[in-house]
Amino acid sequence: MPKFLQRRWHGYQSVWAFMLLLLLVIFVSWYNWPLGIICLCIVAVLSYIMLKTEMAFRKDLLEYINGLSFRIKRVESEAISMLPFGIVLYSEDRNIEWNNHYVSNMFKRKSLIGTALQDVFPPLITAISDKKEAKDHSHPHKEHRVEMQHEDRYYELIVIPDERLVYLHDITDLAILKNQYNDEKLALGMISLDNLDEASQGMDDQQRTALIAKAANVITLWAKAYGVYLRRLSSDRYLMMLSHESLQELEKSRFVILDEVREMTADLKVPMTLSVGLAFGPNDISELGELAQSSLDMALGRGGDQAAVKDGQRLSFYGGKSNAVEKRTRVRARVIAHALRDLMQESDKVFIMGHRMPDMDVIGASIGLLKAAQMYNVEAYIVLSGNNPSIERMLIQVEKDEKLVERFITPEQALQMLTGHSLLVVVDTHKASMTMEPKLVHNATRIVVVDHHRRSEEFINDAVLVYMEPYASSACELVTELLQYIHEKIQLTQIEATMLLAGIIVDTKHFALHTGSRTFEAAGFLRRSGADTVMIQRMLKEDLQEYLAKAEIIKNAKMIHQHIALAVTEQGVVISQLLIAQVADTLLTMTDVVSSFVISERPDGMVGISARSLGRMNVQVVMEMLGGGGHLTNAAVQLKCTVTEAEAKLIEVLQQIEEKEGLFE
Repeated sequence: MPKFLQRRWHGYQSVWAFMLLLLLVIFVSWYNWPLGIICLCIVAVLSYIMLKTEMAFRKDLLEYINGLSFRIKRVESEAISMLPFGIVLYSEDRNIEWNNHYVSNMFKRKSLIGTALQDVFPPLITAISDKKEAKDHSHPHKEHRVEMQHEDRYYELIVIPDERLVYLHDITDLAILKNQYNDEKLALGMISLDNLDEASQGMDDQQRTALIAKAANVITLWAKAYGVYLRRLSSDRYLMMLSHESLQELEKSRFVILDEVREMTADLKVPMTLSVGLAFGPNDISELGELAQSSLDMALGRGGDQAAVKDGQRLSFYGGKSNAVEKRTRVRARVIAHALRDLMQESDKVFIMGHRMPDMDVIGASIGLLKAAQMYNVEAYIVLSGNNPSIERMLIQVEKDEKLVERFITPEQALQMLTGHSLLVVVDTHKASMTMEPKLVHNATRIVVVDHHRRSEEFINDAVLVYMEPYASSACELVTELLQYIHEKIQLTQIEATMLLAGIIVDTKHFALHTGSRTFEAAGFLRRSGADTVMIQRMLKEDLQEYLAKAEIIKNAKMIHQHIALAVTEQGVVISQLLIAQVADTLLTMTDVVSSFVISERPDGMVGISARSLGRMNVQVVMEMLGGGGHLTNAAVQLKCTVTEAEAKLIEVLQQIEEKEGLFE
């Protein structure tokens, strides 16, 4: 502060002092007027001096303020231009109106005025659009923060849309540290040799050891190439420790180790395959280990020969190009059968339920499990909601057996009868949302899952017993094996054996697909138990009108990617899911067709896509990318869109797979 301000002694106190002097002059003049006149002259002179002093002070003060304002404006202009962070003003049409020197130096241009904002700062357009949407929904935000990279530097952009103002702050050091932290963060993984016992069957100890050593050498070299610490836990199990950066490199390579091990053992009767489970995200090591084991279980549950990566909320699958390898040992089937028997005996009621729109496999497997419960005098019911063309003829045959048909109940009846000691057996699906009545799954305290589909992300996690074998042709095959171990002297009636065999025949397309040696063993057991193949043939007969409808759809089919048949019905044409699937099966029999896709509207308003393959293409991955699932050679999805939109989505997904890893093995 200037010294003249500090020395200032005048103010309102001076006014009161002069008024006091004036009163004293009047008092003196009352007694001695000559003396009063002299005092009055002195007061007048003092008043004049004080007035001149006040005016001089005000003049000096005004000059000081004006000079200070000038200095502030000059320094402010220079400071804004020379600030160690950027400032940008933009217009309503999103063109730059002004920027400081920091931004000019950043882009090595004298001026950015008039340049479109999206050309210089592409990430800002989304932030400004979000602000506009927030205003429309009455949720205003003061600012938005986005990050961008320019050359080798990282910047944080703080946009204030209300002021059309952008601040730029260099956060390179922080971004590098953050990236380094993320890259070096720990990821855990498990490797499992899916079928070591099957691949080494018939080998002596020396040959088996050589095979294991050969596989271990390939896996070790692969791990070193990607910076993975590998620890062998057993002959068929490895522990992986790696950084997030290495995990990203593995995902980019799409886990070539899967193909290397399979091709290395291609000369064996049963090629060896790997399953890999990886997890990244949690800081808690124990939780990370549990996720890695869960990922491995997911890969094994989907048939093996693939890698499952759990990265936060993202779950990705790689590989899975080969069919699930059939397990030739029946030890697991025997163990599951005994566990299921004990669960049934401990229950007051058993409810058996399949997926929505049930097929012959669901009904056949349900009847087989009903027989298992009845062998131990446990009250059991099959939950069935409505009818559909795929099981219509089958239910006609079931209705001829009064004792069997009275075991069928509706989901509403099942919910009323369900108790805390009841057992729910879910067959031919492992997704609660796909079951006939999801409420039944949520209310049941004990659940058993029997399924032959590859495991997906959605799963009934609280099941007390899970029997999932992707190698199996059908749920009926699994149930038939369980029946042989669940009771010493199992005796099936003709209708029971026939329904189980019908489920196997339908799912294997008359033993043409998904068929292993155990499939024929199960079929042989059912045939010996009295299964009527003529009755099955009558149930599988086609209606003439349906055959003509299939021919009409096939007539409009086209070939894409050289070996893929695609049939799309016209808008407004509604056909059943069964007919869509049958058309896909028929297209697969055509020359040069490796896989087939059929798209059509369904009676429920959804658009259904059925996918089929002969094994050279994994249609399950294609359907999963669209929100569906299934098997490597048999999958489907239902979409809420038009037929044209569904076709566009399918072609886009096929193109993505073609660019990443190729469609065909």
